[in-house]
Amino acid sequence: MATDRRFCRFNKGDSTTTGRQDQSSLSSPEVPEGGLCLSSFLVLSESSNPNSVLMGHLNPSAPWDHIGALDEKRVEIHSKGWMLPSSHLIIRESPQDAAVRIAKEQLGLENLRLGQPLVVSEVSTPKRFPDLPKHWDVEFIFLGTLEKGWVSNSCAWKDLRFINPSTTKRSELARSHEDILESAGFKVGPQ
Repeated sequence: MATDRRFCRFNKGDSTTTGRQDQSSLSSPEVPEGGLCLSSFLVLSESSNPNSVLMGHLNPSAPWDHIGALDEKRVEIHSKGWMLPSSHLIIRESPQDAAVRIAKEQLGLENLRLGQPLVVSEVSTPKRFPDLPKHWDVEFIFLGTLEKGWVSNSCAWKDLRFINPSTTKRSELARSHEDILESAGFKVGPQ
């Protein structure tokens, strides 16, 4: 039986089944044309207020290329809205290791307790460029809490605080993080 389907089985090297170059027509040596991103997000609430979420306005002079995989143009665009502590995964980094790295590099937290992530996948047309091919995101959302009065010593943010997503306009959020908040069970305000 032969199929014309193209599966999301990406492999440029040796097969984990045979140990030799993957020659299977069921594998693809390239990512989808519109791109594929693997990202971890921290959705942290204040212990005394479970409806709050830690979000910030990023500091454009912080090394976001290093701590969050944001190039200069993305930093400029996203610095205007509230953003969750987050990052694309580093090649061969686990989602859990990425969450630990985000907590340390973006928040200055060494021992943040996080459980297993919610895993969300979406394929979408870029909002700002509807003529581009669809983009695929696989998102690992880690939930946690911080004590009331917690303060970060990180230079990654101009403004970092607990906000209530249900009273925050969607247009005030950066990087489509309203989708992440909703996937984590939070209601987000109107446009």
